[in-house]
Amino acid sequence: MKKILLTAVLFLATIPAMHGQGCSVCTKTAQGLDNKSANGLNAGIIYLAFLPLGIMGTLGYLWWKGNRKN
Repeated sequence: MKKILLTAVLFLATIPAMHGQGCSVCTKTAQGLDNKSANGLNAGIIYLAFLPLGIMGTLGYLWWKGNRKN
């Protein structure tokens, strides 16, 4: 249990560092685009996020469902 808690804390501590790397690049890119292209960039980012979020959500659900039976 302690290993899981430690892993969760370390993961949550690195989240701001992971998100901060691409923000300035996307902002500067989007500033130079027109509205239609900026919307396309945002849609592409969301599209690319679906697969990892879906995998994490599925694994989380399976883990929750497995622990609930015990």
